[in-house]
Amino acid sequence: MTKITFVGAGSVVFTRNLCSDILLTPALQDATITLMDIDAVRLERSRALVQALIEQRGLSATVEATLDRREAVRGAQFVITTFQQGGLDAYQLDIDLPLKYGVGQCVGDTLGPGGVFRGLRTIPVLLDLCRDMDDLAPDALLLNYVNPMAINCWAVAEGAGRPHVGLCHSVQGTSEMLARWIGVPYDEITYLCAGINHQAFFLDFRRGAEDLYPRLWAALDRADVISEEPVRGELMRYFGYFVTESSGHASEYVPYYRKSSIHITEHLVPRFTNPGDSWFNFGQTGGYLRHCLERVDTAEQEFRDLIDGTTPAPTERTHEYGAAILEAVVTRQPARINGNVPNTGLITNLPAGCCVEVPCLVDANGVQGVYVGKLPTQLAALNRTNINVQELTVEAALRGDRDAVHHAVLLDPLTAAVCTPPQVHQMVDELLAAQAEWLPQFKQ
Repeated sequence: MTKITFVGAGSVVFTRNLCSDILLTPALQDATITLMDIDAVRLERSRALVQALIEQRGLSATVEATLDRREAVRGAQFVITTFQQGGLDAYQLDIDLPLKYGVGQCVGDTLGPGGVFRGLRTIPVLLDLCRDMDDLAPDALLLNYVNPMAINCWAVAEGAGRPHVGLCHSVQGTSEMLARWIGVPYDEITYLCAGINHQAFFLDFRRGAEDLYPRLWAALDRADVISEEPVRGELMRYFGYFVTESSGHASEYVPYYRKSSIHITEHLVPRFTNPGDSWFNFGQTGGYLRHCLERVDTAEQEFRDLIDGTTPAPTERTHEYGAAILEAVVTRQPARINGNVPNTGLITNLPAGCCVEVPCLVDANGVQGVYVGKLPTQLAALNRTNINVQELTVEAALRGDRDAVHHAVLLDPLTAAVCTPPQVHQMVDELLAAQAEWLPQFKQ
């Protein structure tokens, strides 16, 4: 019997979707799903939901819940992380304090001051979890869904050395969107996508022998397409390839778009100020935080409706990779995913040891990254501007080095486009003081 442990099981979306996917997978329908969270109320809600899915589908799987992380990990074959250290309180600080200095973040969970500090909060928890796994589940595979993905996975590789993979859905979601734009059935598409998380590029996009990039270039001339993805469309025009993360996200990883109103070029202003715009495409500052706050009440109702059967249980798996990985390992039937893994020569013009997002083979041996080779030089250069920040954040977290925190934010492309070095230093000091309760590695 397979034991699958969720750490951060109170997650509104991931527990629901991933557990549903697992229970729709025949090889996993007798599994033990162990849910762990620090919030007893959210934990019980998640347990009731998974129990309802089991009963509605007539399965022999079992679900158990605990507030004890070590007990949850004991004997697990797979450990899935979906927690948010510091919750929405810390996230509010990630957005609000940088905004005082003119750094406007749409999401703030991957790069920028918000991504750096989310990483600093998360890494100590991940490494504690890895030590629990070393003691109680030494052969378990860690599946990390927690952002900042590249920073967290790099820290796990360097600080713990455990087998792991970082998982996101931007490759799947973007490839589906591109197929829709050009009117090609998704099941006829093949692609090669590589880079770093939230900034990977579709190096190849095909239907059989047909190169579909000419169709994508033509699509960028359509008003409906460029209005859906203004930043990503512009990045493709100037860098030559389409990037994986939404315009709101993508605008945070480069220095071109989120400047203060006195510097921003006139044609960009509507993209970030129109209140009718979708947060994820058009990048409203603090947009994802507002979305999370608004989702709290609606998510509770969605859970209740699933638990009491008002909303039927899903009948198909989502495009998340989690269940496919578990299935491939358990059944020994290989699967292909795009995952975040250490760069052991997989992308030759990115730094060794950084975290790259590449095609991966999954089988009974676990997750193995596929060799990609050299990225187009301009794409590797763009990735390296982000990798610099990731590397310094990992160094800061593992060593408790305050100077490295300052250096990470100084080198952040968005922050550097807005702030002077003294402003960055003051902002970082404010963030360190405001978030001290979640940053044990910096206590004197």
